[in-house]
Amino acid sequence: MGHESESVVVELGAVAVTVSDQSPRFLVRQEGSLKAAQARFVRRGFDVAGDALPSGQFDPEEHRTLEIGLRAFVYQQTGVRLGYVEQLYTFGDRGRHPVEREGGHRVLSVGYLALSDMSDGQSPSGANWKSMYAHFPWEDWRQGAPQVVAEEIVPALKAWAKQSSDSDDQELRLGRMRGCFGQEAAVWDEEKVLERYELLYEAGLVAEARRDGSGLDHSASAHVLAEKLGLPMMSDHRRILATAMGRLRSKLKYRPVVFELMSPTFTLLELQRTVEAVSGVRVHKQNFRRLVERAGLVEATGAVLNQTGGRPAAEFRYRPEVVHELVAPGVRVSSPRKFS
Repeated sequence: MGHESESVVVELGAVAVTVSDQSPRFLVRQEGSLKAAQARFVRRGFDVAGDALPSGQFDPEEHRTLEIGLRAFVYQQTGVRLGYVEQLYTFGDRGRHPVEREGGHRVLSVGYLALSDMSDGQSPSGANWKSMYAHFPWEDWRQGAPQVVAEEIVPALKAWAKQSSDSDDQELRLGRMRGCFGQEAAVWDEEKVLERYELLYEAGLVAEARRDGSGLDHSASAHVLAEKLGLPMMSDHRRILATAMGRLRSKLKYRPVVFELMSPTFTLLELQRTVEAVSGVRVHKQNFRRLVERAGLVEATGAVLNQTGGRPAAEFRYRPEVVHELVAPGVRVSSPRKFS
């Protein structure tokens, strides 16, 4: 093994999230160098390229901290200045990165979650904001259970379970399917984004599994199914995105992070729609408003907004002092969903 393959580099990557048009969106790179890299990986047999998160190699001489390096990379690659940032996880599985699969060094990626309200009018350059649900079509339950779950995912996972020759393993696989996708006695848990993606990957159903050699079925029907299960991403960036999405949904319930996605002033309906967009479930309007107001999360500005097609609505703003008043100043939105 050569010296290059034995070396390790640290990559910093950001899942920068905003909400627009009632959809959670994240920042993806689309500059020419990325497209050239995608084409190279396809030529060498990696049949999946896809979008990539803003990222770059940490330089200990140039970057005093990891976060400083991250903010610099995102601004250089997209023109977007990050606001709220928190570290997610370090991703370091062997073979996870195309550079290593091509015989290069091993890449450890330190992932970050960043939130933006887009109220400053920042428009990305060489990048764009893409809907999370384009990559995870099974995660949006605002209109009820997505068709792709009952029509594609559940039958495919049941077939995968039957492929095991061990009856205990078959039941274990079925139990994971029920728990992840709200089957039978189980309920839908919106926080299990990563668990669902990893189950689909392990079963060889998503495009990245086919690229990495985990998807053993290379038939035309398997390829069509992979296309129905969302857009792929470079390397393991969809796994990183799933980690961020699950973290954000969880954190909504005990920290006031949703206000990082809001303009300085907003209506309660705008706040509710933002929470629903991120969590992927509808919440009861009156219960939501009582929860927000009783917890002291917001205060009225005194202004009233005239809304097109509706009655005037009071304008509110976030009360930052609430973090010192409550142990868990979040918005609990868990709304169990079951298949009928």
